[in-house]
Amino acid sequence: MMLLALIRKELLALLRDPHALAALFLMPAAFIVIMSLALQNLYAPPLRQLPYAIDSATESPAARRISATWAKAHGTARPLPATPGAVDEALRQGRLAYVLTLDAGLADALSDLDPPRAPVVHLRVEPGLDQGAFRTLQAELASAVGELRAALLQASFTGESPRGSQSILPFMAVEQLGSTQRPVSAVQQNVPAWLVFGMFFVVTAISSLFVQEQHSGALARLAALGVPARIQILAKALPYVGINAIQAALMLTVGAALMPLLGGEALSLAGIHWLALLMMLAATSLAAIGFALLLACLVRTHAQANTLGPLCNLLMAALGGIMVPTFVMPGAMQQLARLSPMNWGLEGLLTVLLRQGDVAEAAPWALRLAVFGILGLALASRLFSRRITP
Repeated sequence: MMLLALIRKELLALLRDPHALAALFLMPAAFIVIMSLALQNLYAPPLRQLPYAIDSATESPAARRISATWAKAHGTARPLPATPGAVDEALRQGRLAYVLTLDAGLADALSDLDPPRAPVVHLRVEPGLDQGAFRTLQAELASAVGELRAALLQASFTGESPRGSQSILPFMAVEQLGSTQRPVSAVQQNVPAWLVFGMFFVVTAISSLFVQEQHSGALARLAALGVPARIQILAKALPYVGINAIQAALMLTVGAALMPLLGGEALSLAGIHWLALLMMLAATSLAAIGFALLLACLVRTHAQANTLGPLCNLLMAALGGIMVPTFVMPGAMQQLARLSPMNWGLEGLLTVLLRQGDVAEAAPWALRLAVFGILGLALASRLFSRRITP
């Protein structure tokens, strides 16, 4: 009964602070929506939407074939500006994303066995084009030119035009593992990332309430009534287990149901191991609450609670791959990211949601989080006992 009464007290204190509740639920949901929509082109550059022009110095069949192949994949080319200076200016200002230049000796160079003395196909891009889009354009252009060269060489040796496409793609099989067969999207990265961040954000609510109760004398009065420190710590922890569960359900719903309505990719939950997901969510919640209670026992003022908690969260998020995906970090930073508890939660959730890992595959990440959370709770209980002892 004592524990239930203390839990009820914590819930009432939290419900009286609507701003804290809004921060716990609305902030991570807003981050999921904003970051997923803002970064969706990072994972799948919309090459067909990029404005481009073709500057061809020849009307040979080879040049027309490249132009037709490119238009089929990327849409109709824009009119070419009248002067070379105007072309460069259009690229600098971003009115054109890129320009393909086909030299006059294109057909002869492609049909010759020896490599050309100078390039005959040029790709010039505007300064602000994403490097992912640039590399993809480069690869597509190399494929188109290689296919045309194969056709011209075959015609020069056999005297006959080749039948069908000369693309190398029919000889290749490309497969992405997983039953959903979906490419990685911004939603698949951002939903687990900001879910973890939202769970750890309980540090602000917990530490603020803790400082408030200390200054009001509530903690001292409970200790004088004989309430053990471990019961008080447990009563502060258990309500936030429920808060974290509601956060997780809300974030997954935002990714799976709301994002498609807003024009983004949907978070796929098909084929995942639900027990592994529940294990990761529980371990992340334990780590977040343990860290929050430990920090709450260290701060002394509202200013410290409202500054130190968010600062630690931001540092762990920046380091752990929440704000910037770890796969774009340098090798040294990727190793450093492994020190962040948020990275453990993110990698474990990605193992389940993206790689469809089972309990055994997610267990190493869950174990790290559980140990971190238990140590945080143990240290918090010890510090709390010292603080309330007269």
